[in-house]
Amino acid sequence: MSVQLVALIALLGVNLPTGSAPEPIPFPHFPDTLHTFVWRNWSLVPLERMAKTVEATPEELLAVGTAMGLPTPPAIDAEQQARSYITVIRRNWHLLPYPQLLTLLDWDAEKLDFVLREDDFLFIKFGSLKPNCPPVTYTPPSEATQAAEVRIAQWVKTAFPQGIADTEEPLFAFVDHLSAPFDGAAPQAKEQHFNPRYCAPYFGLYGDPLENSEIDPFPPAYLERVKASGVSAIWMPVLLYQLTPFPWEPEMSEGHEERLAYLNDLVNRVKASGVDIFLYLNEPRGLPHRFFEAHPDLKGVSSGEVSALCSSIPEVQQWLQDSVTTLCKAVPNLGGIFTISASENLTNCWSKGPSNCPRCKERAPDEVVAEVSTLIWDGIQAANSKADYIVWDWGWNNEWAPKAIARLPKGVALQSVSEWDMMVVRGGIETRVGEYSLSAIGPGPRATRHWAAAREHGIKTVAKIQANNTWEMSSVPYVPAVANAAQHAKNLREAGVEGLMLGWTLGGHPSPNLEVFSAMGTDTDATPEQAMLQVATDRFGADFAPHAVQFWQDVSTAFSEYPYHIGVMYNGPQQVGPANLLWQQSTGYRSTMVCFPYDSLNTWRAGFPPEVFRQQFALMATGFNQAADALAARDASGLNARQQANLAQELLITRACALHFESVANQTGFIMARDGLATAEGDAKTALVAELEALLKRELELAQELHAIQSKDSRIGFEASNHYFYIPNDLVEKAINCQHLLESWIPTLHS
Repeated sequence: MSVQLVALIALLGVNLPTGSAPEPIPFPHFPDTLHTFVWRNWSLVPLERMAKTVEATPEELLAVGTAMGLPTPPAIDAEQQARSYITVIRRNWHLLPYPQLLTLLDWDAEKLDFVLREDDFLFIKFGSLKPNCPPVTYTPPSEATQAAEVRIAQWVKTAFPQGIADTEEPLFAFVDHLSAPFDGAAPQAKEQHFNPRYCAPYFGLYGDPLENSEIDPFPPAYLERVKASGVSAIWMPVLLYQLTPFPWEPEMSEGHEERLAYLNDLVNRVKASGVDIFLYLNEPRGLPHRFFEAHPDLKGVSSGEVSALCSSIPEVQQWLQDSVTTLCKAVPNLGGIFTISASENLTNCWSKGPSNCPRCKERAPDEVVAEVSTLIWDGIQAANSKADYIVWDWGWNNEWAPKAIARLPKGVALQSVSEWDMMVVRGGIETRVGEYSLSAIGPGPRATRHWAAAREHGIKTVAKIQANNTWEMSSVPYVPAVANAAQHAKNLREAGVEGLMLGWTLGGHPSPNLEVFSAMGTDTDATPEQAMLQVATDRFGADFAPHAVQFWQDVSTAFSEYPYHIGVMYNGPQQVGPANLLWQQSTGYRSTMVCFPYDSLNTWRAGFPPEVFRQQFALMATGFNQAADALAARDASGLNARQQANLAQELLITRACALHFESVANQTGFIMARDGLATAEGDAKTALVAELEALLKRELELAQELHAIQSKDSRIGFEASNHYFYIPNDLVEKAINCQHLLESWIPTLHS
């Protein structure tokens, strides 16, 4: 029985999502899909499993990889696989059909279905489509294929003469670094203006964090580090049907007792370190359509691959409240719960817009949404739990949000995205902040209105911010725009905001950004400049501190050029930067939410003209590099080893940001020039060809430079809910991609 047939049998009964199932993108810089597959999985999947996937022997695939210049494949342990499966899925999305993808992951169809639906709505981030990939099977290389292998190996050797085998830091080395004994100063117990101050763990497992109890998501030393940065709590996502009995299909709750026990152990251990755990609930979670075939009376609205478990049904209401009670009783030291009731995930029947549910369409949206929050609050109270409950107004319609706030129980807190609805002007283009931003300094009008409504009803207020980074640039542990963070803290302090969510899935790395929020909260008379000087003194010493403050101000000024638009945030190539490939013809694919930029310039740029979009990213790259140059030129001979390491970190992260920003500008110019060839003639065409050639050479250089940086710092390219956006081999592939176009395409344009 073939590998594909075995995997296909496993698919029976589970309809994995496909969407429109278009043809996959070809990658002509490799001789065939098999070689692309070998290259992409070399340092992420054990060779034996790769071989099983394509019906080869490990020796056959080893020969393919080494022929292309790949080094001996590294040992890949179970923890790395548990932390990198999204990276594996993403890089094989256009290569393998589902059955082979399951073999590669060593998963059953149920697990992949769960991950695509529930792991931060991964299928949506993949574009809500699965390319219709034909099976990939090993065949011995032909003479032409062998010649292509040799050519690739030569390109690799030319672009990376020092080799690509050794890096100073292997993938995920940062986990060990942040888990090593903490030798910093213990935070002093001081009164804080902002309570709570919670964020996601930098390297926590996101989709199903309670699945693997062998991996510690919150090492004690990491907790000490974030506590020293001013964090009071960390959060993790959970699903109620995995933690408590699900009455309609009990098998969905299989193992819930073990999960609850593990969660309780985690909460107690983390609390002993002086940090609380908050849980993120997005309930009642929509379920696959097949669930409602047996339970049609529970069905609400439908969206994509799922339908709502209608919260207007008394049985659903009772289950929701009782589940929260069961959870809180089993985990008595739980620090808090926060909820989103209108997100990308389908929950209640009003969670994604007007409802056509026969029950909910007769009810006001504010009534339905507030009722869900009340049920959760009542569940907490029934358990006599001291857990905080934070209701997040993400996605609430401006028209009915005040009414929903008025309906909330008095004991909850209302959380609002601070900078939402701010108007900013970038490159002469006015745009509105519609998501998270570090380049725009809140609070904005929406949050201000909602907090005022909350106070009117005696409800505590919490600001959702991004202290470290945002989807503006998430491939670094933090963007050193510390002056922006300090000013935001001042504004929120003056606005009377009582608590802070310091970041979504991104933003949990110890940093000067977090520290400056803490400094502004502990000294309510401190100015942003005083708080930055305090943080800089702790990190670099008194003599060098003013230089660091100036550097943070310069970076913040440069970051204020960001061409902000929610479309740019989610669809631009800034997360991937120099690792994003270039194509001589349009792929025809539309970019997706933070995962696949493709070459979709018109989606990347949102409301910005292409020339302005390109200009703004180039301005940021220049500003970040100039700030780094100025700081690097300062006399740092008096810094001790710890301070030198802090300085090196600031410079490395800033250079990485600059490389990403310059690459976005380059890619924009490349697509503009490429598409312009269709109508250009004579000198105009010659100029476009020269520009394309120059941009390809520069992108190759950026790939080399970022490869050197990521090889030194394994944090670069990583974000918890997306895993690695790229790894060093992807940057080598980009160099191959550029060289292939320079040799096979550009010469044809000169004729």
